[in-house]
Amino acid sequence: MKIKATLALLLLAPLFLGAQNHTPKTPDDVVSLIKKNVTCDWLSETVDVYKVGNPQTPLKGIITCMFADMNTLKKAVDLGYNFIITHEPIFYSHLDGTETLQDDPVFKEKMDYIQKNKLVIFRFHDHIHMTQPDGISVGMINKLGLRPHSVDGSLTFFKLPEQTVKDYAQSLKSIFGMQSIRVIGNPELKFTNLAFLAGAPGGQRQIQMMRNPEVEVILAGEATEWETYLYANDAKELGKNKAVIFLGHIKSEEAGMEYCAEWLKTFVSGIPIHFIENEANFVTF
Repeated sequence: MKIKATLALLLLAPLFLGAQNHTPKTPDDVVSLIKKNVTCDWLSETVDVYKVGNPQTPLKGIITCMFADMNTLKKAVDLGYNFIITHEPIFYSHLDGTETLQDDPVFKEKMDYIQKNKLVIFRFHDHIHMTQPDGISVGMINKLGLRPHSVDGSLTFFKLPEQTVKDYAQSLKSIFGMQSIRVIGNPELKFTNLAFLAGAPGGQRQIQMMRNPEVEVILAGEATEWETYLYANDAKELGKNKAVIFLGHIKSEEAGMEYCAEWLKTFVSGIPIHFIENEANFVTF
């Protein structure tokens, strides 16, 4: 399979090697260190900002997570940590707009809990993706054991030992401890060529990837059912060797925030740093 490499495999090492360790006293000190240690320029317009709390609060401990949901906040408080670095929004929209939530009981109680426990929450989304190599991709590839199967050092394209979609999906359930996993396409399809698309890049990007003749299976996060699902099902009915395995948004990126905690430890000292895994946000019957 001839696919141009995006990054050499050697770049799957930590985001920054040789960083000097510092002991921050406030969340603002931590963010300043993050800005110094990413490999990209810091954007003037970004979602990577403080979402709530006083950045000058004395620092007790750092939590990294995918979503700062109520379960995660409660675990942070139980641990005695007060600075939370989350990858995704905390107030139910990409920009965390709260104007329409002021009288919402869920928002009010969540905000009250945050303020009562003097928590500080910072979003780290754009720059962990922009830095080289993409920290979310590195964490996920490590978790999935895909590094040895990368095509020319790519963080997207992989060549696996031949197996069925069903067997690979079962192995993913075991890796992530999932109750169920969604497969669109023929479960008995034997494949070797895999593309990984984390999170929610959009149905059109996923469809474009399926059109790649050298991609048989996509390992994806989430998608709208009337785009990717419909295309993949039509491809199956037309006899195309295509399938999509959906991990869900959380599990398709979460290991990147576990990696983020380890990365922070390369330049932050004297402060405990802990990754909290999100519990499944739905149940299956």
